[in-house]
Amino acid sequence: MENQLGLILKLLLLSALLSVLIKYAGPSLPIPPTASNALIIVLLPIVIVAIALLWRFQAQKQN
Repeated sequence: MENQLGLILKLLLLSALLSVLIKYAGPSLPIPPTASNALIIVLLPIVIVAIALLWRFQAQKQN
């Protein structure tokens, strides 16, 4: 139970830090608002998670 609570607290802290970075540092980034950039921003986390899961599946399959 303590492990799960620690994980939840870490995720909450990381989420809060990320939201503060997006709110205050995000507007200063010179990223033009184009359709391509929007697609990259939306799809990049999905692709990263898919690659991580595939990598984990391959590693588990070999063991």
